[in-house]
Amino acid sequence: MDVSIGDFNVAMEIKSKGIELKVARPNGGGHRGNLVVTGTTLKWFNGKTTTNPKTIKWDDFIDHMNSL
Repeated sequence: MDVSIGDFNVAMEIKSKGIELKVARPNGGGHRGNLVVTGTTLKWFNGKTTTNPKTIKWDDFIDHMNSL
């Protein structure tokens, strides 16, 4: 996957609005979606949608990843 952050020239703490990662297929492929990381949740917006994200709390995400 190609994952990019628009501008990251400063150290910053993720606050309530979070940081958005744009995810695309490798080598200029199609847009897959956006991942918004906040201090409390991760939100996946599939494709070009801007509403109804798949949301998971950090503790649940960590538990899920550790169970793999």
